[in-house]
Amino acid sequence: MIRQFELVERVKAYDPGADEDALNRAYVFAMKVHGSQTRLSGDPYFSHPLEVAGILTDYKVDMASIITALLHDTVEDTETSLEEISKSFGKDVARLVDGVTKLTRIEFQSDQAKQAENFRKFVLAMSEDIRVLLVKLADRLHNMRTLHYIKRPEKRRRIAVETMDIYAPLAERIGMQGMKNELEDLAFGELNPEARKSILKRLDFLREKGGDLIPRIIAELEKTLSDNGIKAVIEGREKTPYSVWDKMQDKDIGFEQLSDIMAFRVIVDTTEDCYRALGIAHGAYPVVPGRFKDYLSTPKPNGYRSLHTGVFGPERQRIELQIRTAEMHDVAEHGVAAHWHYKDGEGGKQIAGAAPQYRWLRELLDIMEHAAEPEEFLEHTKLEMFKDQVFCFTPRGDLITLPKGATPVDFAYAVHSEVGDHCVGAKINGRMMPLRSELRNGDQVEIITSAAQTPSPTWASFVITGKAQARIRRFIRTQESEEYTKLGTAILERAFEDEGYKFTNKAIRNVLKVFRQTRVRDIFAKVGAGVLTGREVVEAVFPGIRRKKDDGKVVPLAPVRDKQAKDRSGGGKGKGISIKGLIPGMALHFAGCCHPLPGDRVVGIVTTGKGVTIHTIDCDTLEDFVDASERWLDVSWNLDKEASDIYVGRLRLTILNVPGSLGDLSTVIAKNDGNISNLKVADRTPQFFELLIDIEVRDLKHLTDIIAALRADPAINSVERARG
Repeated sequence: MIRQFELVERVKAYDPGADEDALNRAYVFAMKVHGSQTRLSGDPYFSHPLEVAGILTDYKVDMASIITALLHDTVEDTETSLEEISKSFGKDVARLVDGVTKLTRIEFQSDQAKQAENFRKFVLAMSEDIRVLLVKLADRLHNMRTLHYIKRPEKRRRIAVETMDIYAPLAERIGMQGMKNELEDLAFGELNPEARKSILKRLDFLREKGGDLIPRIIAELEKTLSDNGIKAVIEGREKTPYSVWDKMQDKDIGFEQLSDIMAFRVIVDTTEDCYRALGIAHGAYPVVPGRFKDYLSTPKPNGYRSLHTGVFGPERQRIELQIRTAEMHDVAEHGVAAHWHYKDGEGGKQIAGAAPQYRWLRELLDIMEHAAEPEEFLEHTKLEMFKDQVFCFTPRGDLITLPKGATPVDFAYAVHSEVGDHCVGAKINGRMMPLRSELRNGDQVEIITSAAQTPSPTWASFVITGKAQARIRRFIRTQESEEYTKLGTAILERAFEDEGYKFTNKAIRNVLKVFRQTRVRDIFAKVGAGVLTGREVVEAVFPGIRRKKDDGKVVPLAPVRDKQAKDRSGGGKGKGISIKGLIPGMALHFAGCCHPLPGDRVVGIVTTGKGVTIHTIDCDTLEDFVDASERWLDVSWNLDKEASDIYVGRLRLTILNVPGSLGDLSTVIAKNDGNISNLKVADRTPQFFELLIDIEVRDLKHLTDIIAALRADPAINSVERARG
């Protein structure tokens, strides 16, 4: 454990003007309030905040961050209040401590909800001051170093997964590569200990076999550069076990095929020297194809700049060279700590809010705004914390960084949320391409927009960035909410009419507390989604009507006859169905038990969580709803609409088990403009096959024509429309 004077000396070594008295007071304060508390290791609890502060001194952070590290657990784990922190150490430190403190005093439904809400609060805090993230990362690093003291394997695994998914990528995003590598490797040791041991053995073997190979390589590289007028400092760096494992998994290659287990950092004086050194290396040694990357002209999102190349270098060894200046090297090692602009306590806000390398943080805030629940925000954040990247350009030449596998829709949302919402097409390198096309490094992407376009629910199946997922899901939720609200309004109007009462918003407003809702439209939406029934709401408004039903008699649900009520509900249509004037949209589903088609007599059933499910009038499933008349809706096909939609009809066929019979079947269906979307063999004998076939058709007449044509084919023994 670091002693008090050692901590002060570390801080004074890089900040001679540091307030020694404040450091000593914070040390004594934290030690006093933590008192006799101990960690699972048996060490005094105070050793933890002290080690966290020690980790931060390696990054030469400011005084407020060091004091925050000493105090970061005082509010959470002791009786100390933020007011005491503010009074003793200032508002700046109190704000930082509050940002790091978990929401331990709020009850959550699950551990996942608690984790998600904690992370949401943490993101808000670090968006205001990036130093919150620095303290949190140092806190997590020390906890990972002592993870083995936790006895429960499932808890160790949960912490390791969280570290790998969230905290290591965050460390990389702010350029703290050393911390990111250690976090990943510690988590890797918990999640896959056998793989880590195997890689360590191989690395040890290479070291023993190589002997003084690394010094010889460095000496030859220095001589090669010096002979050509380049003064350079060269360091050798071995990949961590997790980095080796990750590369093997990503490239699907064996250990022996890795070319960059050993990387050499070539540190020169100027940017011009970087390119000169690259030319000298390529002239002196054979180049490994596909290994060159220029992060000088195109820096990484976290500000990292360097030239990477692979060569068959000294002694015919495959090595990676990373060529950079001393300033670039400092940024590569220390990230945000190398850009220290907030000695006055205000620069943390400037860094988090303005610097281009922190655009990702603004993206997280945008995701937070559009996520419905904390758990959804956490899920989308994990998507946003991508590692493998592609660099694409707008027509004006602006750089957009996206995860590997991103599509033009991801690109559109990265440019601006409004561009994503109104995207209708994309040109990639001047050619019109599908929106689900995968983007590649260097692609120039032009997004075509239309004011009439809205996000398509199908986009959610192929976009991969968290921001795009969050925006699309929010739009879908909004649309569903509007449709459920309209549907619920119609259901309640009918329920009130059945009891002889006039439907009013005021009546619903009086029972908001009964259903624990804050708005009238929330009641409508829950009724439309099937969470509440119209009958339940009517009984809440008029409790006396319960006595009318004590004999158990069910009053049938009468159709709505009031044309004004119909007009109020919206009057739109969707997918060939009209539900008494409602816009069904995503709140409308076709039953898989009877596969209704235009031309069938149909009925609507309000289904919990789905809205309205359409059944044929003779569907056996309707027997399950005989005693729930309030859930029945009169629906009809919109026969005025041009028949352009596609529906699925299901057939049960028996065909001869002879060569060519299946071909005859598909030919007959195709000639009659049908399309087989699914086929299942239900039964098989030496003479016959019994098949279930789903066919895309326009309406009932279209399916009937196909059935007639099939019955005329000699290879088909029988055919009928399938039920159930």
